[in-house]
Amino acid sequence: MDNFISTNAASILQARLFVFDLDGTLMDSSATIYNSTRATLQKLGYKYDFPKEEMDKRIGAHFQDVFDELGIVVNDIEGYLAVYKKIYFEHINDTTLYDGIPALLAALKEQDKKIALLTTKGQEQAERILSIFGIAQYFDMICGRYPGSLIKPAPEPLLAICENLTILPSETVMIGDTEFDVLCGKNAGTKTCCVTYGFRSQEHLASFQPDYLVAQPQDILCYLAESVRLV
Repeated sequence: MDNFISTNAASILQARLFVFDLDGTLMDSSATIYNSTRATLQKLGYKYDFPKEEMDKRIGAHFQDVFDELGIVVNDIEGYLAVYKKIYFEHINDTTLYDGIPALLAALKEQDKKIALLTTKGQEQAERILSIFGIAQYFDMICGRYPGSLIKPAPEPLLAICENLTILPSETVMIGDTEFDVLCGKNAGTKTCCVTYGFRSQEHLASFQPDYLVAQPQDILCYLAESVRLV
């Protein structure tokens, strides 16, 4: 509990909608992303290589931005993504759910909270991943990326989730592990909760001033268990 940082611990419990990021928030998919990226580049004939740490610190960004930063030139990014999505599931066993995630999702549903997913992964890819890991049933809405759609930190996808589920942004918490999640929530007018067990450091995340910093999923679960006293 000492790792939970907030000026108002009770207010997170008053939220009606909890919107989660995927990679680095619900699951550690860093090895899958790295291995799939290298395999896709190789399959398409690109002769690039880079250490895993360089990919890890960019997880959450669009592939075009990642490649631009790494100096990798891919002529057809949508064509790359089509191949990548297929190769990705060849490495899905390298991904693991973070401890406490199923229990947290179940506890939220027991308290009649709405749960949504907002990810830069493709829509079908995101739906399949949640199904593989047995947590799809907890989600009232899954919002992935379509070609040409806006992505975090743009507020539009998050606002669309709120509108679809008829819940105000002020009654919503955006939960993620990167600056893109914090900025998306702030731009949409929701509360923001950063997890520090993902792909960014606590110091980096704190610089974006989220409403909450959580060291492990169990920290939120502990507050949910004490909701009668806190709210």
